[in-house]
Amino acid sequence: MCPRRQASVRKHERVTSLIKAVGLVRFVDRRLLLVRSEDQHAFYLPGGSIEPGESEPEALHREVAEELGVELREPRFFARYRNDAVGRGDGVEVDLACYTGVFDGEPVASAEIAELGWFTRAEYAEHRVTAPAILDLYADLDPAW
Repeated sequence: MCPRRQASVRKHERVTSLIKAVGLVRFVDRRLLLVRSEDQHAFYLPGGSIEPGESEPEALHREVAEELGVELREPRFFARYRNDAVGRGDGVEVDLACYTGVFDGEPVASAEIAELGWFTRAEYAEHRVTAPAILDLYADLDPAW
Protein backbone atom coordinates (compact mmCIF):
# COMPACT_ATOMS: atom_id res chain seq x y z
CA MET A 1 0.00 0.00 0.00
CA CYS A 2 1.18 3.52 -0.71
CA PRO A 3 2.52 5.54 2.20
CA ARG A 4 -0.03 7.92 3.63
CA ARG A 5 1.00 11.32 4.82
CA GLN A 6 -0.44 14.69 5.56
CA ALA A 7 1.05 17.03 2.98
CA SER A 8 2.69 20.08 4.43
CA VAL A 9 0.83 23.33 4.05
CA ARG A 10 2.94 25.90 2.29
CA LYS A 11 2.94 29.37 3.81
CA HIS A 12 1.69 32.08 1.50
CA GLU A 13 1.88 35.77 2.11
CA ARG A 14 -1.71 36.21 1.08
CA VAL A 15 -4.38 33.52 0.81
CA THR A 16 -7.55 35.21 -0.38
CA SER A 17 -9.71 32.14 -0.87
CA LEU A 18 -9.74 28.47 0.11
CA ILE A 19 -11.62 25.89 -1.95
CA LYS A 20 -12.59 22.74 -0.05
CA ALA A 21 -12.65 19.82 -2.47
CA VAL A 22 -12.58 16.04 -2.69
CA GLY A 23 -10.79 13.85 -5.20
CA LEU A 24 -10.78 10.18 -6.10
CA VAL A 25 -7.44 8.37 -6.21
CA ARG A 26 -7.41 5.40 -8.59
CA PHE A 27 -3.78 4.29 -9.01
CA VAL A 28 -3.37 1.11 -11.06
CA ASP A 29 -0.12 -0.22 -12.56
CA ARG A 30 1.65 3.06 -11.66
CA ARG A 31 -0.99 5.05 -13.56
CA LEU A 32 -3.31 7.58 -11.95
CA LEU A 33 -6.79 8.27 -13.32
CA LEU A 34 -7.03 11.99 -14.08
CA VAL A 35 -9.62 14.18 -15.78
CA ARG A 36 -9.64 17.57 -17.49
CA SER A 37 -12.69 19.79 -17.56
CA GLU A 38 -13.62 21.87 -20.57
CA ASP A 39 -12.56 25.12 -18.86
CA GLN A 40 -9.15 23.94 -17.56
CA HIS A 41 -5.76 23.11 -19.07
CA ALA A 42 -4.53 20.93 -16.19
CA PHE A 43 -5.61 17.38 -15.50
CA TYR A 44 -6.72 16.70 -11.92
CA LEU A 45 -8.45 14.04 -9.85
CA PRO A 46 -12.08 13.21 -10.51
CA GLY A 47 -14.02 15.12 -7.87
CA GLY A 48 -14.77 18.70 -7.02
CA SER A 49 -16.01 21.24 -4.54
CA ILE A 50 -17.95 20.28 -1.45
CA GLU A 51 -21.43 21.81 -1.42
CA PRO A 52 -22.80 23.45 1.77
CA GLY A 53 -24.13 20.78 4.15
CA GLU A 54 -22.41 17.97 2.25
CA SER A 55 -19.87 15.62 3.82
CA GLU A 56 -16.65 14.74 1.99
CA PRO A 57 -17.87 11.22 1.09
CA GLU A 58 -21.23 12.58 -0.10
CA ALA A 59 -19.49 15.12 -2.33
CA LEU A 60 -17.18 12.44 -3.68
CA HIS A 61 -20.09 10.12 -4.56
CA ARG A 62 -21.92 12.97 -6.32
CA GLU A 63 -18.87 14.20 -8.25
CA VAL A 64 -17.78 10.72 -9.38
CA ALA A 65 -21.29 9.96 -10.66
CA GLU A 66 -21.45 13.32 -12.49
CA GLU A 67 -17.95 13.30 -13.97
CA LEU A 68 -17.37 9.61 -14.68
CA GLY A 69 -20.88 8.16 -15.04
CA VAL A 70 -20.22 5.41 -12.47
CA GLU A 71 -21.09 4.78 -8.85
CA LEU A 72 -18.33 4.76 -6.26
CA ARG A 73 -18.06 1.94 -3.73
CA GLU A 74 -15.98 1.62 -0.57
CA PRO A 75 -14.49 5.12 -0.34
CA ARG A 76 -11.60 5.35 2.13
CA PHE A 77 -9.70 8.44 3.18
CA PHE A 78 -6.15 8.49 1.77
CA ALA A 79 -4.55 11.92 2.37
CA ARG A 80 -5.14 15.66 2.39
CA TYR A 81 -3.23 18.22 0.32
CA ARG A 82 -3.29 22.00 0.47
CA ASN A 83 -1.78 23.78 -2.51
CA ASP A 84 -2.28 26.61 -4.97
CA ALA A 85 -5.46 26.11 -7.01
CA VAL A 86 -4.48 25.96 -10.69
CA GLY A 87 -6.33 28.37 -12.94
CA ARG A 88 -8.09 30.15 -10.06
CA GLY A 89 -5.83 33.20 -9.69
CA ASP A 90 -3.30 34.39 -7.15
CA GLY A 91 -4.04 33.72 -3.50
CA VAL A 92 -6.52 30.90 -4.15
CA GLU A 93 -5.69 27.55 -2.59
CA VAL A 94 -7.37 24.16 -2.59
CA ASP A 95 -7.78 21.93 0.46
CA LEU A 96 -8.07 18.57 -1.31
CA ALA A 97 -9.29 15.52 0.63
CA CYS A 98 -8.28 12.41 -1.32
CA TYR A 99 -10.12 9.11 -1.10
CA THR A 100 -9.60 5.73 -2.73
CA GLY A 101 -12.48 3.57 -3.92
CA VAL A 102 -13.74 1.26 -6.65
CA PHE A 103 -16.27 1.75 -9.47
CA ASP A 104 -19.32 -0.24 -10.42
CA GLY A 105 -18.42 0.05 -14.12
CA GLU A 106 -16.02 1.62 -16.62
CA PRO A 107 -15.52 5.39 -16.17
CA VAL A 108 -16.27 7.69 -19.12
CA ALA A 109 -15.93 11.45 -19.48
CA SER A 110 -19.31 12.96 -18.55
CA ALA A 111 -20.79 16.37 -17.67
CA GLU A 112 -18.07 19.06 -17.84
CA ILE A 113 -15.23 16.57 -18.31
CA ALA A 114 -13.59 16.98 -21.73
CA GLU A 115 -11.24 14.01 -21.37
CA LEU A 116 -9.90 11.42 -18.97
CA GLY A 117 -6.78 9.34 -18.97
CA TRP A 118 -4.47 7.12 -16.96
CA PHE A 119 -1.07 8.82 -16.55
CA THR A 120 2.24 7.77 -15.08
CA ARG A 121 4.08 10.35 -12.99
CA ALA A 122 6.53 11.02 -15.85
CA GLU A 123 3.71 11.48 -18.38
CA TYR A 124 1.92 13.94 -16.10
CA ALA A 125 5.11 15.91 -15.43
CA GLU A 126 5.46 16.49 -19.19
CA HIS A 127 2.15 18.38 -19.39
CA ARG A 128 2.34 22.12 -19.98
CA VAL A 129 0.13 22.83 -16.94
CA THR A 130 0.19 20.65 -13.82
CA ALA A 131 -1.58 20.93 -10.48
CA PRO A 132 0.72 21.14 -7.42
CA ALA A 133 -1.58 18.86 -5.40
CA ILE A 134 -1.35 16.16 -8.07
CA LEU A 135 2.45 16.40 -8.12
CA ASP A 136 2.47 15.97 -4.33
CA LEU A 137 0.09 13.02 -4.62
CA TYR A 138 2.32 11.34 -7.21
CA ALA A 139 5.27 11.76 -4.83
CA ASP A 140 3.34 9.76 -2.23
CA LEU A 141 2.00 7.14 -4.66
CA ASP A 142 5.19 6.56 -6.64
CA PRO A 143 8.15 7.63 -4.45
CA ALA A 144 10.70 5.52 -6.36
CA TRP A 145 10.32 7.67 -9.51
